[in-house]
Amino acid sequence: MSQDRGFKVAVCGKGGVGKTLVAGTMARLLARRGFKVLTIDVDSNPNLYRVLGIAPGTLLKPLIDNEQLVEERTGARPGSWGAFFSLTPRVDDIPDRFSLVSPEGVKLLIVGMPRAGLGCMCPQNALVRALVEHVVLARDEVVILDMEAGLEHFGRGTARGVDYLLVVMEPTASSLENAARSLALARELGIGRVWGVLNKVRVKEEVEYVLERLRGLGLHVRAVIPYDSYVTTAELLGVPILNYSDSSPFVLAVDELCRNLLSDWYGTPSLKNCGSR
Repeated sequence: MSQDRGFKVAVCGKGGVGKTLVAGTMARLLARRGFKVLTIDVDSNPNLYRVLGIAPGTLLKPLIDNEQLVEERTGARPGSWGAFFSLTPRVDDIPDRFSLVSPEGVKLLIVGMPRAGLGCMCPQNALVRALVEHVVLARDEVVILDMEAGLEHFGRGTARGVDYLLVVMEPTASSLENAARSLALARELGIGRVWGVLNKVRVKEEVEYVLERLRGLGLHVRAVIPYDSYVTTAELLGVPILNYSDSSPFVLAVDELCRNLLSDWYGTPSLKNCGSR
């Protein structure tokens, strides 16, 4: 696999399955290995900053709510129906200009999601789509996108720049149905590597149940993360799991997922010529 750039990972899943926790913990573990990591929070309820250990008082409002920026880049004020606006706004400076930096050096760009009713063709969406395309196709560091269950901001060209789609799920029927929809959409968009990540597993029978359900879909489970009481306690205390215990079952499982990604992308889990500091 090419070592000229860092890999691009989109993490999606039904609300509550733990996708943000997986995405943020991955980012921090990769940063600890020496990689430059850019994270993008493209969620209507952006909480990735909590997992990264960024203080709430330092947060910027989501780019989707920055009306001045949207108008400056697209030529139309949000909510101005019928207005002409650019579908290819300049976005190359946004990741460095508007990103926050975690204590471990992970960059975070809080994008957010357009509110329901705005429609897919609005200035905010044009800016978000252009930004996602830029970070996927033009940035050299490792990029991790924390996305909602759908992949609305991926056009076909952008999607082909996504090296891995991690579909996070839990052992429930509704979560698996959502995973099946994500897999179908990923195939339609041309995303090649789709990895299933099974979270909150309590007993081996749950793994067997999931594998049986997914066998006919072609979605391979590449990581099994056990239910972890440390995660529950950390969330109760309001601290990131890595700050509470960096050797909990959840963290160890996500670390193994990181090693598998590195091995698959670079050919060896220790090689990090690309995107490293």
